[in-house]
Amino acid sequence: MSKGPNTRLNDLFGLAGWSKGELARMVNRQAAAMGHHQLATDTSRVRRWIDMGETPREPVPTVLAALFTERLGRVVTIEDLGFVRQRRTARRQPDGAKENPDGVPWAPERTAAVLTEFTGMDLMLNRRGLMGAGAALTAGSALSNAMYDWLQGDPATAKDPQRFGDPYQADPAGYDRYEAAPIGSQEIEALERSVEVFRAWDASRGGGLQRKAVVGQLNEVGGMLAYHHPDHLQRRLWGVAANLAVLAGWMSHDVGLEPTAQKYFVIAAHAAREGGDRPRAGEALSRAARQMVHLGKPNEALDLMKLAQAGSGDQTLPRTRAMLHTIEAWAQAAMGKGQAMRRTLGEAEDLFVSDKGDVPPPSWMQHFDEADLHGMQALAYRTLADHDASAAPVAARHAREALRLRGDGHQRSQIFDYISMASACFIADDPEQADRYARLALVSMNETSSHRTWDRLREMYRLTGQYAGYARIEDLREEIEQALPESPARRVTHAAEAEV
Repeated sequence: MSKGPNTRLNDLFGLAGWSKGELARMVNRQAAAMGHHQLATDTSRVRRWIDMGETPREPVPTVLAALFTERLGRVVTIEDLGFVRQRRTARRQPDGAKENPDGVPWAPERTAAVLTEFTGMDLMLNRRGLMGAGAALTAGSALSNAMYDWLQGDPATAKDPQRFGDPYQADPAGYDRYEAAPIGSQEIEALERSVEVFRAWDASRGGGLQRKAVVGQLNEVGGMLAYHHPDHLQRRLWGVAANLAVLAGWMSHDVGLEPTAQKYFVIAAHAAREGGDRPRAGEALSRAARQMVHLGKPNEALDLMKLAQAGSGDQTLPRTRAMLHTIEAWAQAAMGKGQAMRRTLGEAEDLFVSDKGDVPPPSWMQHFDEADLHGMQALAYRTLADHDASAAPVAARHAREALRLRGDGHQRSQIFDYISMASACFIADDPEQADRYARLALVSMNETSSHRTWDRLREMYRLTGQYAGYARIEDLREEIEQALPESPARRVTHAAEAEV
């Protein structure tokens, strides 16, 4: 019985530019390379997948995901192709309708499989020098609506361990999956230490240099999760997966791979919930909200922050709640809502000082200290200053305090503080101070691999235009113009013009 056209597959097929015959031949070759020599796909089968919505048996969905990933230069999963991931039993909703596997949230037993598949595809893109920026971001409102009830509920433990060799499961053998084996507490401790190393490197040098290593480590953890460990070890392993997924997402965001970053944040939320750590799940989604503000979508960010705060649960420490409030305030500032922003930042300050430190913060919150609180306040007030110039002196005061408090190993945050300070000084008509801090930012930038610092510098550069008559500012503008790398958007525009 026909289910109708597979619009997802049809859209990707159109982007790839293949004929149906070409795709059939490539499927057969790729499957043979994976050890499935008996596969004999032809043009009529491809037509049925696209035009009639037929779902092929494994290994075809896995093969197609690999082919489209390589062709399009971004991660394409089985769900992106519009295929239902086959399971031993089809779960049904109370109304008798089958569970929708294309959206979020995922069923518990699928999280490890999605994690492993996505990281494997990401590694393949890295290895072949392809870029993963061709997909579209999911709207924050869509994520929030889909995940709201799920995030607030209790995680359901899968009755059976995920078994990648099961004939009813997608076989990720083509994704460089780590050959998993049961592990013990010592191995998990080593993994937890590796997370700290990666986290420190990211804070210091930015996400570009270590992103592939983090994705590879996450891929290995996905393989480990294929086995059922004792509950206390399984929860810790899910915690490692959540921490690595957040890092992979943050590093992807830091280098401009926005759809890839968002996918990792969602994976992190799922992994944290599987491990019973709802505050971590909320923090992971707050990263997606910060991403949305950075991309000029504050409304979407506020939707995600409502989800993050509602889903974090009663166990969330005051300092974590303070951090969540600063992100909400930044989104409000981007919308010009000064009164709401000030109220939210006031609540963040109250929460921060109310944390007595009697409960040790989780590892993922240890980087949010008083310097970060002032840094986020500076960013919020500097953003509001685009709508209300009177906010600029307050932004400068917080940026100055953040710089005073910054410890070693936080070079990227220090650069953001310099840029916030310079921008606030330009808006407050203090070009000499602005020039000083802008040059400090420029000197530090070559030490990091963070594209976000360049994005913020571009915003600051816009403010220098009103000082065109000042010799020092003219020199600064020339230095910035020479230092700024070409933005991804401009590279795409230039490539399109070249094709014409």
